[in-house]
Amino acid sequence: MVAPTAAPDAAPDAGLRRHRPTPALRPWVSTCTGYRTEAGPPGVHHGVPGAHLPFLLCLDGVVAMLTSADPAKPPGRYAALVGGLHDRPALIAQGEPQTGIQLRLTWRGARALLGVRAGDLAGDVVDLGALLGSRAGRLLDRLASTPTWPERFAVLDAELGALAARGRGDREVRPEVGYAWHRLEETGGNLRIADLAAEVGWSRRHLAEHVRAETGLAPKAAARVIRFERACDRLRGASRPSLAEVAADGGYVDQAHLSRDFRDLAGQTATAWIAERTRP
Repeated sequence: MVAPTAAPDAAPDAGLRRHRPTPALRPWVSTCTGYRTEAGPPGVHHGVPGAHLPFLLCLDGVVAMLTSADPAKPPGRYAALVGGLHDRPALIAQGEPQTGIQLRLTWRGARALLGVRAGDLAGDVVDLGALLGSRAGRLLDRLASTPTWPERFAVLDAELGALAARGRGDREVRPEVGYAWHRLEETGGNLRIADLAAEVGWSRRHLAEHVRAETGLAPKAAARVIRFERACDRLRGASRPSLAEVAADGGYVDQAHLSRDFRDLAGQTATAWIAERTRP
């Protein structure tokens, strides 16, 4: 499942409330967004792959997963969830009203906050209660009973800080894996995997095995979703550049290659994806 896969990643003016996590949390959580979606006609939201794990907390309503990125996983309804990295689209039901908070969790954050490798969640969606026990329900209750967004974000920062303090961070992560992911991010997913393996000092196969086990994606797939996530983020922006501009700036060979990624990773055309996120 996927960030922003399961949550309604609507247009920039759709009443979202953005929050920057505290500095201590930023290695684990890159962004935090509060949202409210009103009731509407039944529909299907295409959850696209990205370089972050989706972490969703519903203050009212639920996330109704129709199809996970791994089609072998069953559908489900979740008040709080975390999804693994993936390179296929997921389908989420739309139409019911919902208020919630969506976080973009880094793969390191899965270990630090939830005590599980991101690789163990690959392609799946997991109820937060399965990872945090009764603590997940108590957090939802506190957030739902807190009246304002700033207060909710303060509660969330405190809870995430407590989770990080009790965990072991990412001390068990091989430094080669961390370096490899950093280089893929640094290059926007445009580093040749053969060159990356040479930098790390491992064979391509050995590198792929370790990166996939830790993060859920092999380096080639990780590079693709890193590049795609950045393209999607630009297309969500207020200025919304053309597809040709995004493709050129993002390191795609041409617009056709970006369009192919939309078909493969989002399960729809770029035009349909943009329309889904800009309709009133």
